[in-house]
Amino acid sequence: MIWIKRIGKLLAGLLLTVVFFLLLLYRRDIPAEEINAKYQTPQSHFIEVDGVNVHVRFLGEGEPIFLLHGSFSSLHTWDVWQQELSPYYLTISLDFPGHGLTGPDELKRYSVKDYSELILALAEKLNLRKFHLAGNSMGGAVALQVASTRPDQVLTLNLIDSSGAPRMEARSLDSTQTSSRGGGAWVFKLIENPIISTVFLKCTPKFLFAMNIKEVYGDESKIQSETTDRYFELMLREGNRRATLDRLSMPRKSSVDFKRLTMPTLILWGGKDSWIPVSQAYALEKAIPGSNLIIFDDAGHVPMEEIPTESVAEYLSFLGVEVRKKYLDPNKQMVYAD
Repeated sequence: MIWIKRIGKLLAGLLLTVVFFLLLLYRRDIPAEEINAKYQTPQSHFIEVDGVNVHVRFLGEGEPIFLLHGSFSSLHTWDVWQQELSPYYLTISLDFPGHGLTGPDELKRYSVKDYSELILALAEKLNLRKFHLAGNSMGGAVALQVASTRPDQVLTLNLIDSSGAPRMEARSLDSTQTSSRGGGAWVFKLIENPIISTVFLKCTPKFLFAMNIKEVYGDESKIQSETTDRYFELMLREGNRRATLDRLSMPRKSSVDFKRLTMPTLILWGGKDSWIPVSQAYALEKAIPGSNLIIFDDAGHVPMEEIPTESVAEYLSFLGVEVRKKYLDPNKQMVYAD
């Protein structure tokens, strides 16, 4: 009987410890009005597309470029790229449903196909018959789907550490789909656990986001505290945590016909990407005839954040815009645009 009491006390102590720990991790949803006030910019607009109020940011003028972010991210990942591209192009970044300031979709349309249909609907609403596409990670998979569905509308395609590469030999369909979401992204697998996911809805530890960002950067010293805060707080936007769980639990619907991707294509990749390995870059290069592949040896999964000016310079060159090699200098000047 004594040992039963001791075990009971031990279990009660463990339970109290767990409850106390969860209380420390508890994070309330941040109301839309509050998060909007902090993170929207003068270039922000909210455009209704198929029943979803999509947060869109416009900068510049000229031929349009859609900039498509990855999973867990937001349009802010393109901050520097938008600034550098805007002297020559109309840049259009957006928060996909379930991300950033857009928030959840009542109909739970979170698949790659759903997002690609949203891009095409937004282009139609903006009366854009042709446009360039640039996408990172999940956003790259969306760009692939859009380009495959409407190649006549896509002027060029830019894939940055993109998911959605074709199935490689000796891989099962399931393993390919897993790598499409990020082979090294343990956080995906973690929150797919039903117990963890239930806790995640209310108790979201910030240190997991810090660890996550360290994974996607090749050089940890380049991570700014503001970046970690932004990723964390945008996830806490009301409805985004639930939307994330819904998105990760649904089938991965996409159907890319790589033979239809005949537009000029640039593939940019971080050599230290631990989420989607460089082997996927070579698979995409092989699948898209005539594509150009550039690997940044010291960058991770998000070169447009980690090495924004170096990566955007390659994209500008691909688009026909020449820049000075050292245009990181304070007195930088763009030379010309074709």
